[in-house]
Amino acid sequence: MEQETEALTIPGHLEELRGALLRALIGLGAAVILSLFFTPRLIDFLAQPIGGLEKLQAIEVTETISVYMRVALLAGVILASPWIFYQLFKFLAKGLKPEERSRIIMAVPLAVVFFAAGAAFAYLVMLPSALKFFSQFLGVQTFIRIKSYFGFVTNIIFWIGLSFELPLLIFVLARIGILNAGMLAKGWRVAVVIIAVLAAVITPTADPVNMAIFMLPLFALYLLSIGLAALAGKKRAVAEKE
Repeated sequence: MEQETEALTIPGHLEELRGALLRALIGLGAAVILSLFFTPRLIDFLAQPIGGLEKLQAIEVTETISVYMRVALLAGVILASPWIFYQLFKFLAKGLKPEERSRIIMAVPLAVVFFAAGAAFAYLVMLPSALKFFSQFLGVQTFIRIKSYFGFVTNIIFWIGLSFELPLLIFVLARIGILNAGMLAKGWRVAVVIIAVLAAVITPTADPVNMAIFMLPLFALYLLSIGLAALAGKKRAVAEKE
């Protein structure tokens, strides 16, 4: 029996995208509300690399509240990530055959694992080395504001966690025929420029060392994505022949 795929017009696809984004935002909102109950413990945990909250200073009345909400938002994103990734991959799988669609949806657990791995890498590897470098630079005693510290920490954890999704996302897009390894290999110069711009936007201070902390892992992940795109292309070619 012939399998039918969904054929949608451009307005139909936009409506599907709107619905997916709305469902993802609702899930994120619920996760943020839930995370408010354990945010104080998470703040204590994130402050460990600097030596605890007692090593930080607040100079504005609303500074601690903004930090609390920032950390709660990060926790909410992590909690809601399975739901958000499910909505993303479900939308990307529209128009595929049922068996192909099920394979794409199976990428959701991998997406969660990749995000968690990126967050762990940022917290355990990148953050301690970055803090050591900045606090000892020029041998000047550094007094760190709580807002500055948690802005730096949450930026690193979120964006490195998200960047670890790049290989998986590229694999999915290559598997459904939107991208291929040749396109990625030819566009590596453009990728370097985009990564540099992202690093400048993401980092709290746009100094070369701070930017390099973000750029090097991102470019390594881009190179990995080229290999995964090539693998996905071969699998797609075999499936089309069959």
